[in-house]
Amino acid sequence: MSRIGTIARRSFLIGSAAVAGGVVFGVYAYKTPAANPLLKDLGAGEAALTPYVLINAQGVTLITPRADLGQGAYSVQAALLAEELDIAWGDIRVDPGVPSPAYYNGAVAAEGFPIAATSDGFVAKNARAFGDVIGKFMGLQITGGSSTVPDAYEKLRVAGATAREVLLLAAAQHSGIARTELTTKDGFVLLPDGTALGYATLAGIAATIDPPSGVALKPEAEWRYLGKPMLRIDMLPKVTGTATYGIDLRMAGMVYATVRTNPRIGGAMTGYDASAATGARGVLKVVPVTGGVGVIADNTWRAFRAAGDITFDWGPATYPADMAAMWDDVGASFTDDRQDSRFKDEGNVETALSGHAIVQAEYRIPYLAHAPLEPMNAVVQLKDGRLDIWTGTQIPLFLMASAQDLTGLGAENIHIHNQISGGSFGRRLEDDYVRQAIELAMAHQGVPIKMTWTREEDMTHDVPRPIQMSRARGAVKDGHVHAYDLGIASPSVSASQTGRLNQSIPGPDVAIVAGAWDQPFSIPHYRVTGYRVPPLAPISSWRSVGASGNGFLHDSFLDELIHAAGADPMQERLRLCWHDPSRKVLEAVAEMSDWGSDMGPDRGRGVAFTLSFGVPVAEVVEVTNTPDGIRIDKVFVALEVGRVLDPVNFENQVQGGVIWGLGHAMNGELTYADGMIEQTNFHDFEGMRLYQTPLIKVRGLENSDRIKGVGEPSVPPAAPALANAIFAATGQRIRELPLNKHIRFA
Repeated sequence: MSRIGTIARRSFLIGSAAVAGGVVFGVYAYKTPAANPLLKDLGAGEAALTPYVLINAQGVTLITPRADLGQGAYSVQAALLAEELDIAWGDIRVDPGVPSPAYYNGAVAAEGFPIAATSDGFVAKNARAFGDVIGKFMGLQITGGSSTVPDAYEKLRVAGATAREVLLLAAAQHSGIARTELTTKDGFVLLPDGTALGYATLAGIAATIDPPSGVALKPEAEWRYLGKPMLRIDMLPKVTGTATYGIDLRMAGMVYATVRTNPRIGGAMTGYDASAATGARGVLKVVPVTGGVGVIADNTWRAFRAAGDITFDWGPATYPADMAAMWDDVGASFTDDRQDSRFKDEGNVETALSGHAIVQAEYRIPYLAHAPLEPMNAVVQLKDGRLDIWTGTQIPLFLMASAQDLTGLGAENIHIHNQISGGSFGRRLEDDYVRQAIELAMAHQGVPIKMTWTREEDMTHDVPRPIQMSRARGAVKDGHVHAYDLGIASPSVSASQTGRLNQSIPGPDVAIVAGAWDQPFSIPHYRVTGYRVPPLAPISSWRSVGASGNGFLHDSFLDELIHAAGADPMQERLRLCWHDPSRKVLEAVAEMSDWGSDMGPDRGRGVAFTLSFGVPVAEVVEVTNTPDGIRIDKVFVALEVGRVLDPVNFENQVQGGVIWGLGHAMNGELTYADGMIEQTNFHDFEGMRLYQTPLIKVRGLENSDRIKGVGEPSVPPAAPALANAIFAATGQRIRELPLNKHIRFA
């Protein structure tokens, strides 16, 4: 039996037992609510009605445990709670809460299963249910994988409705009036005579009432916030520059620090000379840390300057030192012994190809940096046996475990204060920067230390998106796509990333073929194979993970086959697509873009489709071939998400994903020489310029009964839609990213 067969069957059996019989984990344990972490530190007159609702004399605080990285996570979580709790939007206060298994993510684990989003069978439903089991029993408090909304949609509404019911029961007890005669509005319980009891005044009684189960949720027709345009709760502080990010924190007695570590990631430091730094103005201490040195000073700039004065002897890289050697390893991985998965194998590809002229091509995807605008930073204080950490993180419980490992302290003595982040794109799924800050705090105890990476340290010490290569073969027949054989070779993101967290995931890495193996096309002979490249440079999740590159690899070659068949790119995709929600997004984007209308000379349209994170997305890009290069004129996007909870933020998220995808397709690439990343700042890792940004039209469809997140799914189709448009305008088929290696952009 193949490895994937073994794993998939084992997952099904465990999932069935956990959900239906309780043989492995026990239904009772799974259904038992996690302990409410808010109950530990309640003061007089305070009530923690659920893990998500805290009420005290100051009012109602909504706990929003998914990290806000700029994507509006706090606002959507607050809206889900506030809708059912019935509080005024202007009165909302949020707090990320403490790290706790109560805030587990039950949606993110299911993304790692080889279950197509288009599958609704018994095995698929059990596998998705098992994802929630894994999330609960492992306490996976993680932000990522466009899972915040799918995970929170019912969970937070139930939490809000439960808290509202407790408050109604408290008001009934306080007033002596039957619960059925009471209503709520904007944070008050209303009595029949018009008396309004503020939620805060009921906190003491509410704290004595056991939360009921089985509360009813509002019908959609009664929604006040969800589904309607909302002003994000962080909008005012962000547009006025008053929002406080982790990098902005100031504390009494604070000192400042930075680090320099081996730019050959994971390599050793064999020696250093800090004599020029130790005597520099403002420098307090030079501290060895894992793989390098930290400098503690009286301000950040002086720490930066002193760190730059240190000379180092760095050990060699533990991976191939340059791009040629890395690409050689990738290219050598299309072998049986490195086959990682074959989740799609329909028809008989070999027979079909043997009887027709073969179309074949090789595509390449580069390393890409996360490069958030806020570089990695953390404030850490170790004092009197208590460790406090202030930072932006997507993995607070894993960070807690790292802190315990480094300091030997118990969890009760470690306090993580999650901050809003100036971007992440997956980078804050790592804990390396916080571990360094903890090492500094252990060497310089008693005061808060703000550790900040320079932009150069941030760029050259990234754990980027992996390089990938595809080798594709196909055949056409009677004007249609007849056979499609796609092989994708990539190092394993899952193995690299979870290994750094002291975890392991058995079986194939779905990310190697995500966004390729599960596309809803009825090609008669259709095969997608993943090949695992031996570890190269350390890699990590990047916005839309495996689908970010596989969208380009899969759809670009599909476009090649369609053109080889002489078919229309839109109509052939529609003909091949068997999945009704996916067909509808293709039909929508065709209508939005007036597909088929004449564009005139030197212009072209390209269409691409990728289903990722359960979201079918179709994009059309229009370009003009000008004397100054390719100009991107318009982009049309249609996607199916089940429910659009906030139309304004929905549009912004989708547009942002398109710009992210287009900018990196145009320019983005990290390269290695002598084991080190060569790009050091945004001057040589460019995004899309403002003047290059096209008009982007977005349409969200709501035909599915499964709600999905939108932070990532608009990224994968952007690159192939652009490349396909360039082909339509110029006749040049580009099979390597970034595109600027082969063409200029205006």
